[in-house]
Amino acid sequence: MADNLLDFDLPGLAAWCEARGEKRFRATQLFRWIHQRGESDFDQMSDLARPFREKLKRDAVVAGLPVLSRHDSADGTIKWLFDVGNGEAVETVFIPEDDRGTLCVSSQAGCAVGCRFCSTGHQGFSRNLATHEIVAQLWYAERFLRAHLGRSDRVITNVVMMGMGEPLQNYGALVPALRIMLDDHGYGLSRRRLTVSTSGVVPMMDRLATDCPVALAVSLHAPDDALRDELVPLNRKYPLAELLDACNRYLPQAPRDFITFEYCLLDGVNDQPEHAQRLIELVRQHRRGGGVWCKFNLIPFNPFAGSGLQRSTPEAVSAFARALNDAGIVTTVRKTRGDDIDAACGQLAGDVRDRTRVHERLSKRRVIPLASADLPTSGNPTSGGTPYATR
Repeated sequence: MADNLLDFDLPGLAAWCEARGEKRFRATQLFRWIHQRGESDFDQMSDLARPFREKLKRDAVVAGLPVLSRHDSADGTIKWLFDVGNGEAVETVFIPEDDRGTLCVSSQAGCAVGCRFCSTGHQGFSRNLATHEIVAQLWYAERFLRAHLGRSDRVITNVVMMGMGEPLQNYGALVPALRIMLDDHGYGLSRRRLTVSTSGVVPMMDRLATDCPVALAVSLHAPDDALRDELVPLNRKYPLAELLDACNRYLPQAPRDFITFEYCLLDGVNDQPEHAQRLIELVRQHRRGGGVWCKFNLIPFNPFAGSGLQRSTPEAVSAFARALNDAGIVTTVRKTRGDDIDAACGQLAGDVRDRTRVHERLSKRRVIPLASADLPTSGNPTSGGTPYATR
């Protein structure tokens, strides 16, 4: 069976070439053809010797993922649905900005973490993507966008592993993919412009700091364990104290001098002034030394069918951001992009054969208690004086 060369980082490709009697520099030439030029036809790789090209045609392919659909948003966002076989599909999103182009890449077919506010989590989990399936999303998107926009220079300047799946639960395939994206002979991304998002897989955060430290975004979403247990079930295994300690351990190797915390604002669930104050106390408690060690990216919730959750009001979002900023915590509010094509944050949902019985689990957890009974109950159904957000 032919090897898909999108599976190999440069050292891996060099070993593959050497096993076929080729010098290592041939791997660099081949790597450039594949990733810098987006070429899949070995006959077009003109500076490779003909005998080497014949070996490539015999033993290898450069095979992307079939595109099932493409949707274009009014704001310029593009979403692709890629076929990953066995009737399953994953989504990838390109977000254009004035000063950059960001690609949001998936790492799994579905997600096993099951965050309450994430459409992917409501689909359940099928499998991890292979390295070539992760890289193929960038390989295709860059090639398509250059042709679509009539450009020869790089279009995608930033990659965020924030699509479908928990990247650090697919660590073995993720790290080679990151190295391909970082390699100057490949896509040449800087570590600052390549971000891995995680809901808090603490052991893998420590490994990433050693193996391939890139920018890190941590999905926080709650100021205490009681609420985070409900919103991000992984918190029961790696509670906030362990997670924030891991963030501090990551910082010395990080390409930036801060960790980004993602916080999805849910109406009446985690967006009250009391939640903001607890968040401030949490950050101060875990800060090591002086200066800024984190920034917050507040994300207005993007509703989807069956979530039972509502987006915080603009007034609540502004008040929450103001409270954090006034406390000296750098805070931004993410602009919603691509929501008219269900491509906004938290809305990605491809086509997944769930192997985790997620719908059965969700049906048993129709109500989310807030962090404590002493918070205001205005605007929420109540039971025995305790505020709840219905699912």
